[in-house]
Amino acid sequence: MSDLPFGPEAVSAITAHMNGDHAADNVLICRGLGGVAATEAVNTGLDAEALVFAATVDGREVEVRIPWSEPLKDRAQVRREVVRMYEEACEALGETPRGH
Repeated sequence: MSDLPFGPEAVSAITAHMNGDHAADNVLICRGLGGVAATEAVNTGLDAEALVFAATVDGREVEVRIPWSEPLKDRAQVRREVVRMYEEACEALGETPRGH
């Protein structure tokens, strides 16, 4: 994992938001971009290179790392990148993305 341009408080806020407000999106991202048949997915963290999930696949927990399109340089990139991931996962799975 590479260093982030922001601290652990920001990571905690991001993961809490992803898990509290976007639990279904976590699963969709893992299925569409992570190549796993996840039934659940919890955002466990992130680093400058990827968003990290603990996904449940066939009853087992596996780590799934979804890379950013480029290394993070600031916190504002996180939202743009997660929206991109969500939209790409929807396309890969044939789902219609909702507006953001």
